[in-house]
Amino acid sequence: MPEGDTVWLHARQLDAALAGEVLAGTDFRLPALATADLTGWTVPEVRSRGKHLLLRLVAPDGRRATLHSHLRMDGTWRIFRPGERWGGGPAHTIRVVLTTARSVAVGYRLYDVTLLPTAEESRLVGHLGPDLLGPDWDAAGAARRLAAHPDRPIGAALLDQRNLAGVGNLYQCELLFLRGVSPWTPVSAVPDLPGLVELAHRTLLANRDRWAQSTTGSLRRGDTTYVYGRRAQPCRRCGTGIRRDGTGERVTYWCPHCQPGPAPA
Repeated sequence: MPEGDTVWLHARQLDAALAGEVLAGTDFRLPALATADLTGWTVPEVRSRGKHLLLRLVAPDGRRATLHSHLRMDGTWRIFRPGERWGGGPAHTIRVVLTTARSVAVGYRLYDVTLLPTAEESRLVGHLGPDLLGPDWDAAGAARRLAAHPDRPIGAALLDQRNLAGVGNLYQCELLFLRGVSPWTPVSAVPDLPGLVELAHRTLLANRDRWAQSTTGSLRRGDTTYVYGRRAQPCRRCGTGIRRDGTGERVTYWCPHCQPGPAPA
């Protein structure tokens, strides 16, 4: 699943391309929005909330709406110049096209695409915990939410966006390695839970302005992570083979020596 810093960077680029612009044309390639037409609407801003993208709009008559989308594993927004050939993927994966006088925003493989009144955004994002990259980041609040379920494995708790919004598989694995904690350790047994939350905040801040994510300090290919994506490779600290558990969108990597404690059956 994408990390909050990736979604934040998508929002930043969309905002730079669309903010203040009037839509000259829109094309929604989804059954639920097939007849929607936002031509003439203005885009005041694009923001992220955890892993959710919120593209806000204002109609000529003053009505306000939000185009919500989620990237999940493989979604992306690409920006092109008018007349430029689109290169973000096969045409059948395009879900939304927004055109202005100076740019074209094309959404590929988008999920949970919804158009709703801006005043009702909370229906889609109101359940989220403190946003690691948001202006209202609340470290103490995030720690309290995690601690509210003391028996839950810390790995699953970090991925629960109701506790803190923005951590995905990569950072869940890397943060717990850096703290020397098994992903299956109960929240109540995690030493210095506020310290883990603060590390999550610092890590996403350090990576939010670039597409390449690194927790090791290196941007060289193959050297960017300690455990994530490194199944059976030697741990960078102790040499033990990295292990992997899970399938699909929920995959965990860890070092059984550096992260002692509970493990999957």
